[in-house]
Amino acid sequence: MTLDALRLEVPDIREEGVESLADLHQRLADARRQPHEHGLQQALSLLFSLNRSAMTLLERQRALQSFTEEYLHYARHASQAAPSSLEVRLCAELAAGFKRLLLQILQSKHPSRPHLAWCLYMAQHFLAQTLLHHYQLYQEPPAGLWRDSHLLYWIGERQECLDEPIAAPFQPQAAATLRGLYQQILLLALSNPFHLAEGEALLLFRALAPLAGLARLCSWDEECIDEGPTVDLAKAQPFVPLDRQPDGADEVLRRFELGPLLIALHDPAPLQTPQEFQLLERVRQHWLHRQQRRHERTDQYGEYLLVIGLADIHAQLLNQHPSHSHAQVLDVSPGGARLLCSVGQAERLPVGQLLLLLGNATPVLAVIRWRHINEAGLHLGIRYMKGLARPVWLRRAPNAPTHAGILQSTPAPGGDWHHGLWLPQGKFVDGENLWLQMLNAHNQAIVPLSSANLSTPLVTRYPLKLA
Repeated sequence: MTLDALRLEVPDIREEGVESLADLHQRLADARRQPHEHGLQQALSLLFSLNRSAMTLLERQRALQSFTEEYLHYARHASQAAPSSLEVRLCAELAAGFKRLLLQILQSKHPSRPHLAWCLYMAQHFLAQTLLHHYQLYQEPPAGLWRDSHLLYWIGERQECLDEPIAAPFQPQAAATLRGLYQQILLLALSNPFHLAEGEALLLFRALAPLAGLARLCSWDEECIDEGPTVDLAKAQPFVPLDRQPDGADEVLRRFELGPLLIALHDPAPLQTPQEFQLLERVRQHWLHRQQRRHERTDQYGEYLLVIGLADIHAQLLNQHPSHSHAQVLDVSPGGARLLCSVGQAERLPVGQLLLLLGNATPVLAVIRWRHINEAGLHLGIRYMKGLARPVWLRRAPNAPTHAGILQSTPAPGGDWHHGLWLPQGKFVDGENLWLQMLNAHNQAIVPLSSANLSTPLVTRYPLKLA
C-alpha cells in the first residue's frame, strides 16, 4: 500500500450554511466572556462550522490562527484533572482544520518549506493532543488518529520538513520539530499508557519533549527486526504488535532506533525533575520489548463484589458492610485477573487503587495495575496480593488518634509468616515508630516502618516483623 496526502481524514465541505468570517473575532471575544464551558462550547461550534465551509488558503490560515489563540486561552483556564469531552473535541477539530489547510498548501503552486513545516507541525500537534487526551482518559484512540499521524510524518519526510524548528508556546511542552513531536506521542504509546497512574501520561509527555527528537525512524531491515519497535506508516496503530510479523511493504515500514535516546536519559541535561526521571526509568522497559505481564492468562467468567479503597476494606473486614461494586471476571492468571466494570465506577477505580475481592471462600486483596475504557465498559487489570487480610489501627503515640491499616500475612517456609502493612500514601514515613493494635487485642505493639516494598499513588505497603 502506498501513502498519499489525499488519504488524510478531513470533513466534507458543505455547499449551504457557509459561515462568514466578517465577525469571527467579535464572536470569539463574546464566547470568552461566557463561563468556561459555555465559551468553549461556542468556540467549538464555530470552528466545527468553519471547518466545513469553503475558504481560500489565506482565509483558513487566519481563522485557524485565531482559533489557536482561543485554544491557548481555554487551555490556560482548564482544570488540571482529566480533560473534558469538549477539550478533546476542540483538539480534534483544530487538527482537522490544519489538515485541510495542509491540503490547500500542497495544492498551491510553490509552497515554501517553512510554511509547509509550520502547517504539518500544527496538524501533528493537535493530533498528538487528541491522542494524549484519550490516553489520559484511558480510552483507545480512534484508528484515524494514528493513520493521520503516520501520514503527516511521511509527508514531512518527503518534503524534508522533519527537522525545521517551530516556535510554538504550547502547554504541555511539545518537541520543537515535526520529527520530535511525532516521536513524542509515539513514545507515549510505546510506554504502556494504560498502566500509568492518573496524571502520569501528562507528566511523561512533558518529560519526553526535550528527548523525543533524539530517536530515529530508520529504513526497514529484516535483519534488525529485534533492535527496536517496528512502525507501519500505513496502519492505524502506533506500532506493529510484538507477536506479529510486519506485513507491509518495505517502503512504509520503519524501525524505531532508540539508542541515542536511551543514552540521553542519563545525561545531566536537559534537567529533569525526580518524578520525571523515575517515570522515564519505569517506562523504558516497554520501549525495549519488556512487557509487564509475566503469566499467561486463561478465559474465565464469573462475578466478584469489589470493596474499593483502604478505608472501605477496613470497614468490610470489621463486618460493617460498606458499599460494594459489581465486576465481571474475563480472564485470570496466577498473578492476577482482568475485570469488566461499569464506566460509571471509573472515578473510584484509578490505577493504584487497593481492592478487596469478594466471591471466593476467602476475600482477596488486589491492586489495580492498568485500566482501559471502550464500548464494553471499564476493563481493569489487577494483581493479586495473596495472604490473609486483617484490620489494624495505628497510632503515633499510645493515646493519639487512630489511623486505619490493613495487615496482610502470608505463610513462609518453616512455619514463619511474612507480613505487610498497607497504609494510605503519604501518611507516614520510613523509619517512623508506630503503635499497632489488632482486632480483639487490648495491648499495642511498637512497630518501626522499614522502607516500603510496594507503593502506588494511593497506598503504600511496608514489610513488618511481628513476634
